[in-house]
Amino acid sequence: MAHKKAAGSKARQGGNIAGKRLGIKVFGNQTVKAGSIILRQRGTNYHRGQNVGVGRDHTLYAEKEGKVQYRVKQGRSFVEVISQ
Repeated sequence: MAHKKAAGSKARQGGNIAGKRLGIKVFGNQTVKAGSIILRQRGTNYHRGQNVGVGRDHTLYAEKEGKVQYRVKQGRSFVEVISQ
């Protein structure tokens, strides 16, 4: 019986990596202030709509105060902030 672990087993250890807290932070019909983060994502699963900005890590944030609205147009998901 072997008393050594198989080669490379050490490289796959240490899988305790903290979550990156991605996802939707503000849902539809909720109000946001200007500068508030609406959702964090990797890549553009959701695209910016009216009054929404995009950060360099694809984070969507509100450019104006208003209500958040999600919609799908031609197979793409868009996020908008409708000012009141």
